[in-house]
Amino acid sequence: MEFISERASIERQGNSASFVISARLPKKQLVLLVLWLSVWTLCGLAFVYEASVNRSPELRMPLWVMLAFWAYFELRILRVLLWRTKGFEIWRAMEGELVIKNSLFGYGKASRYFIANIQRLGLLNMDKTSWKWQMSDSFWTRGAEQLGFEYQGRKVAFGRGLSEQEAGRLVHLLAQELKRERKAAQ
Repeated sequence: MEFISERASIERQGNSASFVISARLPKKQLVLLVLWLSVWTLCGLAFVYEASVNRSPELRMPLWVMLAFWAYFELRILRVLLWRTKGFEIWRAMEGELVIKNSLFGYGKASRYFIANIQRLGLLNMDKTSWKWQMSDSFWTRGAEQLGFEYQGRKVAFGRGLSEQEAGRLVHLLAQELKRERKAAQ
């Protein structure tokens, strides 16, 4: 097994290569995320209590509407916390296919792509100073995709939350593996 960084590794077995990217956060950011989820949950419980005790119809309905929004964001941040503590992104190049899977507790949908149809593998060109980029690459989200390719006329993005150095190194190694697989298929 070859370690690319603290979070990324590659393992070669016979004619296949597996890339594993952990979604782990630094300890300080993880503590902040857990703290945020805890405070958000306490606020929601206070709103539930107030909505159930309050008999005023003018206040009760807005509280329940607010609770619907609260529940939505509670589930979103819970999902992010699970991803950041137990999630992995797995790429496998084997038998003429590239398999990409976002794995949470070992579960997740694997997307399969024939290597012969993969074109323009590389880093995604994004404006790193834009508001959209800053929000999608924050530690309180699942992370922005850094890599991509074209497959049968559509764009596929992957490589969540990678640093520029990790992304550059991984795209180079993945390109080598795809080239090796293409040669093996001929």
